[in-house]
Amino acid sequence: MSDIFSDLPHRRAIIDRRLLADRLDAIAAETADAGKRRGAMVALLKEALEVGRAEIARRLLEHPSSGRVAAQATAFLIDQIVRLSYDFTVDYLYPASNRSAGERITVIAVGGYGRAEMAPFSDVDIGFLTPFKQTSWTEQVIEAQLYTLWDLGLKVGHSSRSLDEMVRTAKDDLTIRTALLEARFIWGDRALYDQAAARFDAEVMAGNARAFVAEKLAERDERHKRMGDSRYVVEPNVKEGKGGLRDLHTLFWIGKFIHRVRTVPELVDAGLLSARELRQFSRAENFLLAVRCHLHILAGRAEDRLTFDFQREIAARMQFADRPGKSPVERFMQLYFLHAKSVGDLTGTFLAHLDEQLAARGRRFLPTLRRRPGRLNGFVLDRGRLALPSDDYFRKDPVRLLEIFQLADKYGLEIHPQAMRQARHDAKLIDGKVRRIGRANALFLDVLTSPRDPETVLRWMNEAGVFGRFVPDFGRVVAQMQFDMYHHYTVDEHTIRAIGLLSDIEQNRLKDDHPLSTAIMDQIHSRRVIYVAVLLHDIAKGRGGDHSVLGAELALRVCPRLGLNEAETETVSWLVRHHLLMSATAFKRDLADFKTILDFAQLVQSPERLRLLLVLTVVDIRAVGPGVWNSWKRQLLTELYDAAEEVLRLGHKQRGREVRIASKKEEAQALLQMGDKDFGKLAKRLPESYWIAEPVEVIAANLIHIQKSSGAPLHIAAVPDDDRGATLVMVLAADHPGLFYRIAGGIHLAGGNIIDARIHTTRDGLALDNFLVQDPLGRPFAEAEQIVRLTRAIEDALANRHKLLPKLEARALPRTRAEAFRIAPNVFIDNKASNRFTVIEVNAQDRPALLNQLAYALFQSKVTVHSAHVATYGERAVDTFYVTDLIGDKIDSAARVKSLEKRLLEAAASRSEEAVAA
Repeated sequence: MSDIFSDLPHRRAIIDRRLLADRLDAIAAETADAGKRRGAMVALLKEALEVGRAEIARRLLEHPSSGRVAAQATAFLIDQIVRLSYDFTVDYLYPASNRSAGERITVIAVGGYGRAEMAPFSDVDIGFLTPFKQTSWTEQVIEAQLYTLWDLGLKVGHSSRSLDEMVRTAKDDLTIRTALLEARFIWGDRALYDQAAARFDAEVMAGNARAFVAEKLAERDERHKRMGDSRYVVEPNVKEGKGGLRDLHTLFWIGKFIHRVRTVPELVDAGLLSARELRQFSRAENFLLAVRCHLHILAGRAEDRLTFDFQREIAARMQFADRPGKSPVERFMQLYFLHAKSVGDLTGTFLAHLDEQLAARGRRFLPTLRRRPGRLNGFVLDRGRLALPSDDYFRKDPVRLLEIFQLADKYGLEIHPQAMRQARHDAKLIDGKVRRIGRANALFLDVLTSPRDPETVLRWMNEAGVFGRFVPDFGRVVAQMQFDMYHHYTVDEHTIRAIGLLSDIEQNRLKDDHPLSTAIMDQIHSRRVIYVAVLLHDIAKGRGGDHSVLGAELALRVCPRLGLNEAETETVSWLVRHHLLMSATAFKRDLADFKTILDFAQLVQSPERLRLLLVLTVVDIRAVGPGVWNSWKRQLLTELYDAAEEVLRLGHKQRGREVRIASKKEEAQALLQMGDKDFGKLAKRLPESYWIAEPVEVIAANLIHIQKSSGAPLHIAAVPDDDRGATLVMVLAADHPGLFYRIAGGIHLAGGNIIDARIHTTRDGLALDNFLVQDPLGRPFAEAEQIVRLTRAIEDALANRHKLLPKLEARALPRTRAEAFRIAPNVFIDNKASNRFTVIEVNAQDRPALLNQLAYALFQSKVTVHSAHVATYGERAVDTFYVTDLIGDKIDSAARVKSLEKRLLEAAASRSEEAVAA
C-alpha cells in the first residue's frame, strides 16, 4: 500500500480489497469457463465501484469543502479496482506458469491519476510497461485488463510501451513527458517500475530543465488564450481556465522536473515557495478540487466548466448562505475568484524564484518586456525590473505602496515579483491615515489617468491587493461576480477593462470602432472626471438597493479625497447616478419620438455631461464582454447623441417639423437619383409621421420596395445593412389586425432575432413594416439562401400555412443554461414618455417565441403597435412597444391599462399559449 493514501480515513468503507479478492477466488473456484469467470468478475467490480463512489459522494456532502480527500478517495478506489482485475486476469484468465524475463508487466498511473487527484468521473490514465517488445501473453493480459475497465464504464486513457519506447516518446512529446513525470506504481512488477523510473530520471529529465520550463510556460499561455485569458470569466473552467487547477499543476511539474520533488510541500525546501505560499497553494487546490468533484457528481459525467446552472447547486451543496446584497451563489463565486486570484499571485512569485535559480548572473531566464530606467526615488532596478532596496521599504513609508506602481507606469517598467510579494504582504499598512495623505491620492490618480497603459498597472495593483486597500469600496467588489448571462467578468475585472478601453479610445487606438467617442474625447474639459467616473460606476454593486444611487453617494465621499474639486465631484456623482440612462434610452425607447429626446436632454442638461455620458456608456458596454458591443448599438447611441446635442445647442425648437421632412425628402431623392415626378408619386403615399421616424437610408430602401411591389397585395424584401449590423426586412401588405405578431413569428422561425421594428400605414391603407433582424450570432442575414428562407417564412406565417407556436417552441433556447435564472416578468405602462403614444415596457426571461406572444397579446387587446424596440441583456429581454388604441388615441382608461397589463404578464410568463398558434 502506497503511503500516498495513509491519511485517508476508513478506507475499507470505500472498498475492501481483501474481501473482494476472496469473493473473486470463490468465483474462480465455481467455474473453469473463462467467459463466465470474466462476466462474474466485472459484475462484482461494477457493484464495488458504484458502492465506493456513493460513499465518496456521501462524505463530500458531509464535508463539502474537503476536495483533496474526495479526489484521493477516488484514486484509491480506482487503484483497488485495477489491482483486483489485474490479479484475476493474471491468475485465472491468462495464467502462465513459466514466464520469461520479457513477460513482466508493471501497471502505472499517470497524469492526474498518478497524482492521486481524481474527480469522480475523471479519465483513468493508465500505462502498461514491459521490459522489451510485447509477447503474446503480455498483449493478452493488457487487452483483457483494458476491456475489463471499459466494461466497468470507466473512460480509460492508456498506453503500452517497452522501456525503450517510453524513453523515446517522452523525449519527443511534451504531453507524454508531463504525464510520465507524475507516474505512480499501481501493481505488477515493482522492480520493472523502479528501472523505468531510473531511466526516465537519467535519460529524459537530466539536463533538460530549461527546455521543459519554456515549453510548459508556452503551453500555459496558449491554454489561457483558448480559455478567455482572464481568471475572472463568470463561467470559468475549473481545470483548464486561468487561475484553475492546471496552473497549480504546472507549478508542481516545473518544480518536480528541476528539483525532483515528490510532493508540493517539498517546493518550500527547493526555495520556490514560502511557507505562507504553500498554505495558499493548499487552500486553493483543496477548494478547486472540491468544486470539481461537486461538478462531476452533479453532471453525472466529466465536466469542468462551472456553468451558471451548476453554480447555484454547488453553492447550496457547499453551504453558502445569503448575505445582504449577495446571494449564496454570488458569495460562492466570489470565493472561487479569490482563490483563482491567489493562484495567479502564486504563479508570479514562483516564476520569480525560478528566474533567479535558472538565470545566468546579471541576466534573466524568462523574457522581459521593456527596460527604461529613470529617477526611481529610492527604488532600485533588478535586471530591468523595479525592486525594493530592502524588505522593510514599504513599512518605512506605506505611500511607497502606491509610488511603486506610479513609477512602473511612468517609466514602462515591470515590477519584480519579489516586490509584488512584499506589496501583497504589506498592503494592510494602507489604513485611513494613509488614504488621507495628499501625495498618496495624487500618485493613485496619476496611475488611474495615465496616458500610457493604466489597465495593466491597475491590474497589477489589484493583484497585489493595494487597489482594494486604498479604495476600500473597490475592495468590496474584487472577485464579485454578477449572476446573469449578460456580464462576462467580475465587477473589478469589468471596471479595469473599462478603464483600459477608455485609455484606448483616448489614444486613438479604437478610432474605427468608436469614431464619435474618439472625436469627443478631445473636447472633454476634465480627463480626471471621466476616468474617476469609469472607476466608480459599478462600485456599489452587491450592497442591496440601486447601485447607481448608492454609487453616486459614494462618489461624493471618494472624489474630494482623490483631489477632485467640487464641480468635478458633482459631475462624477451625476455620471455614476445616470450611467445607465443613455443605453436605456437608446435601446429601449423610440428615438424618432421627439419627446424621448427632450426628456433625455432635460436630464443631461449640458453638452459636457452628454459627451462624458456617451464615452462612459460606450466603455461600460464594451467591457461587459466579447460580442456585446455591435454596430447597431453604435448606431443608436450616435443617433441619440446627435439629437440630444442639437437640442442642448439650439433649444427645444430644433428645426421645424416641415423643414426636417423636406430635408429628408431631398436627401432620399438625391440618394435614389429619381426624377421629381416619380419621387413625388411615391412620397405622397407616406404620411408625415413616417418621414420623421425613419432615417434617410431606410426611406430610400422603402421607396424602392414600394416601387417594386407594383401594386401586389404582399411584397417582402430584405437587404443587409452593414452600418447597423443587421438586415432590414420590409413588408408591404394589406393592413389587417394581427399582421405584426405573424410577421414576428415568421422571422423567428427563420432563425432571426428582431432588434427593432417600425410599423407604418400608407395613405392608401397599406401596412409598411420595417424590421431590423440579426442571425443568432448577432450578424446580418447576408447569404442569398438565408434571405430566401427569411422571406418564405414570413409569407408562410402571413398565409397561415402552419400553426406558429409548436414550430417556435421547437427553436427553444438551450434550457440547461437559461433555467439557472428565474426572471419574474414585469410590465410598465407609461402615458408620459410620449405625446402621441402609450409606451409599454415588458421585462421577461428571453426566449424565441417571446416577441410573438407579446405581439399576439397586444392584438387580442385591440391595440395598434406603431414601433417595437427589443433589447436583450443575457437571459433578460426588454421589449418596448409604442401603441395606441384602434382609433389612434392613447390608452389611458385605468380599466383598460389594468386589463392590458394582465394580458401581457400572462404572455410574458407563459411558455405555451395556444392562442398564439391561431
